Amino acid sequence: MSDGIILNILGDFGPFSRIGKSIGYQVTVGSSTFLIDCGAPLFQQIGGHGLKKVKGLFVTHAHDDHKRWFSDLALFNMYAPDINSKVFFITSEDVHEEIINASVAALDRSLSADSKKIVDIAYEEYVDFRIMGPRAKFRIAALDDGPGRKKLSIVDRKGKVAGPETAKIVINPRSKRPRMLFKDPFSGEWVEPESFYPFTSNVFYEEDKNIFSSPEGFTIEAIKAPVWHGVSAIGIKISTGRDRLIFSSDTVNNIELWKELYTEKREQKPGMPKADFESASIIEGDINDYIERIWSRERFDEALNAFRDAVVVHDITIGAGAVHTEYHKLDKTNLDKEKVILTHSPDRITSEWVMSRADKSFIIKGTSFYEIVNGSLKKMNADIYHKEGGKYYVGYKNSGGKYTVYDNGGILRVSSKAEKNFGEPLYKVDMYEDISGKYFPMLDSDNERYWEGPDGGVQLIKFNSEGSSGVPVSDRRDRLSEKG
Repeated sequence: MSDGIILNILGDFGPFSRIGKSIGYQVTVGSSTFLIDCGAPLFQQIGGHGLKKVKGLFVTHAHDDHKRWFSDLALFNMYAPDINSKVFFITSEDVHEEIINASVAALDRSLSADSKKIVDIAYEEYVDFRIMGPRAKFRIAALDDGPGRKKLSIVDRKGKVAGPETAKIVINPRSKRPRMLFKDPFSGEWVEPESFYPFTSNVFYEEDKNIFSSPEGFTIEAIKAPVWHGVSAIGIKISTGRDRLIFSSDTVNNIELWKELYTEKREQKPGMPKADFESASIIEGDINDYIERIWSRERFDEALNAFRDAVVVHDITIGAGAVHTEYHKLDKTNLDKEKVILTHSPDRITSEWVMSRADKSFIIKGTSFYEIVNGSLKKMNADIYHKEGGKYYVGYKNSGGKYTVYDNGGILRVSSKAEKNFGEPLYKVDMYEDISGKYFPMLDSDNERYWEGPDGGVQLIKFNSEGSSGVPVSDRRDRLSEKG
């Protein structure tokens, strides 16, 4: 299969955007269409008829800006009169558990057909779940501990309880959430296994990696090593015979940080005698007081190589880098600028890296990508990309350009006006507004705007005291592309 992977951007803003349209993508390979995350308004972007053609949903993690429409999609499939299938839902074991916890309240009850009774509905009646990624060899389970009582224990896949010399449960008194502490058999160090091991490790994960294989000849698999977000999260890799696309999901991509995670040996602070700690199966406290190493060397090495030979859709932020990659630290990542499409951006951002925008479509061929505009493939060859006020702009360097690009500690800004707080001027550019993939000179006047007609033609509308008038304007994109 070599016709490329088609990527439609349904939403690309973060959770706190005034613009809306949080994260969601529609991916088509051959005749198969899938959703990657469902934080974008699906019914607005695709519509009910479009959703009926979707073969499956992949979700990277359970934050609302990535899964907000999950329960609505499940309800739609259940109750739409001309749909007789459940949501085909694919994700990792851990992410699936988080999705259930976050969504079950919206799904587990309804009224009977005559509206006279409240009826219970099993989650499985809505969702056809398929695991992606390996299952963990150990898990936390609530076991019977006498009549009406349950006890948390760590068990293997056969239900055998693991002893405290192998694994422990740590419950933080603030969140009441149980987390697993596991003794790495090679180093003898106590680690949190979900963080420490990559999916390829057979110490904590089973051999079967549960890669989704399509009869059309492409595969979709879960990757975990480079994804570092706090909550359970995965990246998603789509591969055909020669085309590869990776959604890295929300993550902190920083090689220096990753190296510290695997090299730093931490001293335990158990707050109890060593003998009591060793014999305890359940501990109340902060698990970070017991973890001796965050990442394994195996995870670090795998993370370094995770994005080679693939186009990457990578989430970005400005000033909120604890759980995301910050724009000004992209030089510390393992990302190739020529193979990356930035997403999850704030409402206002200027970038020298290609950025996505809701309603844009790309095609991935090999490890290159192109924008699809009216059936033609266009290179993304601008010098800067800028988003502001719900609009998307591109800039091309020109020593006589009207606009200046400024650098303030790695954060870029573009403006036709000079202010001291903008930072160091870098270069001049000509700016163009992107309308459906067509480029038109950027407007500075509030009395002018572009209008796109049903036929795709664009007019420049000018407003005055007597009304408005419009004149057709020409797309500059092909002329500008010659510069690339």
